[in-house]
Amino acid sequence: MIEDVLRFVLDDPHLTTLAKGLRHDLADLLATDGFAARVALRDVAGDVGPGVGPVGALARRSPADLVAANAARSQQALRSLQECSLLLRPELAPRFEQLRYRLYTLERAALGVTRARDRLEGISLCVLVDGCEEERAFTTLVGSLFEAGVRMIQIRDKVLTAKAIVGRGRRAVELARRLRPQGDSLVIVNDRPDIALAIGADGVHLGADDLPLECVRRVTGPAAVVGSTAHDVAEARHAVLGGADYLGVGPCFPSTTKAFASHAPAEFLAEVGATIGLPAFAIGGVTIERIDALVPLGFSRVAVAAAITGAVDPAGAAARFIARLASLTARSQQAPASNPPGQCP
Repeated sequence: MIEDVLRFVLDDPHLTTLAKGLRHDLADLLATDGFAARVALRDVAGDVGPGVGPVGALARRSPADLVAANAARSQQALRSLQECSLLLRPELAPRFEQLRYRLYTLERAALGVTRARDRLEGISLCVLVDGCEEERAFTTLVGSLFEAGVRMIQIRDKVLTAKAIVGRGRRAVELARRLRPQGDSLVIVNDRPDIALAIGADGVHLGADDLPLECVRRVTGPAAVVGSTAHDVAEARHAVLGGADYLGVGPCFPSTTKAFASHAPAEFLAEVGATIGLPAFAIGGVTIERIDALVPLGFSRVAVAAAITGAVDPAGAAARFIARLASLTARSQQAPASNPPGQCP
């Protein structure tokens, strides 16, 4: 059932593959000597189970409910198999235990993907903003972005002191809550989970050299939105299983705000876009013209810095990005394009 949800509801090839592998390994284990004859010994007529009705069954109102309920049943079954195998085939008990722990990881990832999709539903643009030279300029910029329809900003500043970033962050959170009172906007702090918590931001984005994801979760708890940078498919898969809420994938193009030694090949971007169900933002030198090369690779979300914050009219530029993404994504869904080879242009 979990595999069906991952495959047919979430359309997540990565997690579907993990679920299928777990199911096949369980089938192989149950086909070993000592278990293979279990079907012939089944006594349906004499089983007391059909006469015992369900007690306090979990409600099924969403895909997350299906995952949670069936993960619980599967974990109970695997523990029962492990305990009974101690009587029949003690050497196989550790293998049942390993399957159960793999299921714990799969359950967390599956529920994480469903939660992240709900949290980021309708968010196609994340604007990366620095602290500006003056707080007034920062306030004007961030306020105009929220008013233009931007629902996610990331505060990323490598120059300002921590104290100054705290002040800017508090202003951003206040603006988000006041200008978008429906609560559908996110303020993310780059690199610093401590600052994100201190100012009441929605979450933090982690780079390759920041605290590990599992350590940050211990600090922020489960409610915070935690983003993770992925430079290859292995990093993307690790972030999914580690509990990230979204990915920043790239760098896709040369950037005016950050120097990169190399850029993400189109094959890598296409594999992430096609196989990873977690929300993913293409990042690095993204301009409105370059979106045309990203949407066919499976990206309907982008993270943008200079192309918006450096524009004469940042709010207008942000609105054009949002409209362009919506148009191209709708067109791509109607007639999916093939993945172009080579480097991302």
